Amino acid sequence: MTRRTNIILAAAAAAAAGVAVAGTVAARHGENEQPITGDALVRASEVALAHTGGGTVTGTEVGDEDSLYEVEVTLDDGSQVDVQLDEDFQVVAEMPDRDTGTDDESDG
Repeated sequence: MTRRTNIILAAAAAAAAGVAVAGTVAARHGENEQPITGDALVRASEVALAHTGGGTVTGTEVGDEDSLYEVEVTLDDGSQVDVQLDEDFQVVAEMPDRDTGTDDESDG
């Protein structure tokens, strides 16, 4: 009975953490972007954080133009990385967020 109770409590804690992350992530999305939700959010977050070696999930998107799932991770040094995942939650790309606030396309 004790082992089963511990498993149930651990599952409930994981679900609560997922809901907290979902609320934070959902608040960061524009009108047209759809955040990842539910079990997919938990799995995508786990994979992205394992890939980056830590950090905080600060945004997600389903149906991103580059992959099925995009997870934005803010690293401990403040930099941001977008981790692209396929439908099997496999990392297919990683793109540093290099938004500096300047127009990189101008020539002068």
